[in-house]
Amino acid sequence: QLNVFGRNLNTVEGEDWQRHRRLTAPSFNEKISSLVWNEAGRQAYDMVSSWSKQGPHGTRETVADTATLALHVLTNAAFGAAYPYGEGVRKVAPGHQMTYRDSLSLCLSNIITFAILPKKYLSLSFMPKKLQRLGQATKEFQQYMDEMLTSERTSGKSARTNLMSALVRASDEAENSKDTGKDSKLGLTDDEIFGNIFAYNLAGHETTANTVAFAFYLLAAYPKYQDWVRKEIVQVQKDLPDNDQSYEQIFPRLQRCLAVMYETLRLYGSIVFIPRAASSSPQTLSHNHPNHKDSKDIVLPPSTAVNINVQALHTDPATWGDDALEWRPTRWLAAQIQDTTRQGTAELGNECFIQMPAGTFVPWADGPRVCPGQKFAQVEFVRVMFTLLGRFRVVPVAKEGESVEQARQGVKEMVDDSAIQAITLQMRHPDRVALRWEVI
Repeated sequence: QLNVFGRNLNTVEGEDWQRHRRLTAPSFNEKISSLVWNEAGRQAYDMVSSWSKQGPHGTRETVADTATLALHVLTNAAFGAAYPYGEGVRKVAPGHQMTYRDSLSLCLSNIITFAILPKKYLSLSFMPKKLQRLGQATKEFQQYMDEMLTSERTSGKSARTNLMSALVRASDEAENSKDTGKDSKLGLTDDEIFGNIFAYNLAGHETTANTVAFAFYLLAAYPKYQDWVRKEIVQVQKDLPDNDQSYEQIFPRLQRCLAVMYETLRLYGSIVFIPRAASSSPQTLSHNHPNHKDSKDIVLPPSTAVNINVQALHTDPATWGDDALEWRPTRWLAAQIQDTTRQGTAELGNECFIQMPAGTFVPWADGPRVCPGQKFAQVEFVRVMFTLLGRFRVVPVAKEGESVEQARQGVKEMVDDSAIQAITLQMRHPDRVALRWEVI
């Protein structure tokens, strides 16, 4: 199902995987991070502006709206296609029947369908209208990618900063390389470029959107952590030279914002299991658990399928302590200089990120196949937090006869009532809780 538009980094093995990794890794560079920072800020400002106008009843569209934000950031980063957050009727490009945004959105939301029905069958006349529309969306998105690739190739060595241009440049440079290594001259085929672009969108859309939405609800339920994050944001804003909003100046300093992301991913990460497989020869694993004195070796037969239970890793008391099931962002930061007169969390300005032992925190997978878009997601999340929490406070809207504490407890219960839908962990009934955004 991940080869909808072509083979990609997630679906190839061996030398093909090495080639894809070598050519796709440069796409996620600091120029892309800066682009994501700016676009996420623009989208976040427009989003919260619309929320703050909802009045005392707040909004119940947090999940849907963060999905729109994440999709717009991705379309801008992938192709340089910019969409205003609140745009209503969108203009369809000449020669198309759907907008780029709508065709991509439809493909992403139906990824499971592609595992059942190859896209070539979706447009057959006897198929249900819903499937025919999905078939049309695949054709439209393919056409958009064809046009953008042609534009990229005919524009010469442009200064464009997006994932498509980065893939094309890396691939062309590999093809033209004078290196005589076995595969050094192999670039990516057009279908492989399309396949990787679609994989980027699939991996980075719903996952990031869900993380942002979960974080908003959790911050509303835990005002002490919202205040903790805001304190950092306000301090960074005060220290900005001439109101410099640049990625380079701000992102490295927002450790508390990043801690909120990490803690949200730890307990409510979109990916619950990571599928892996043993190689073509037997593999021996040494099992050493800190709570057990005995260790033993486990031999995996060739090609054994293995599912890594991410949530079990992320809630193991041996790693995370007795409060492993508690959402506590402060656990990610420690004092750079220990103050024996203080207990608890580190003070602002004297904090450093805690590096967890390898293999204990894997929201982006781990090892050679770690997600190349990890920094992309971090920059987007942190920028959204910085934009919103520096100017607004988010609170749950209490129902009639409900106290503030009861409203917060209702948020926690709604968040915990999550389940795997399609391929990611999602809140089952996010519309049952309204969030109100108040100007500070």
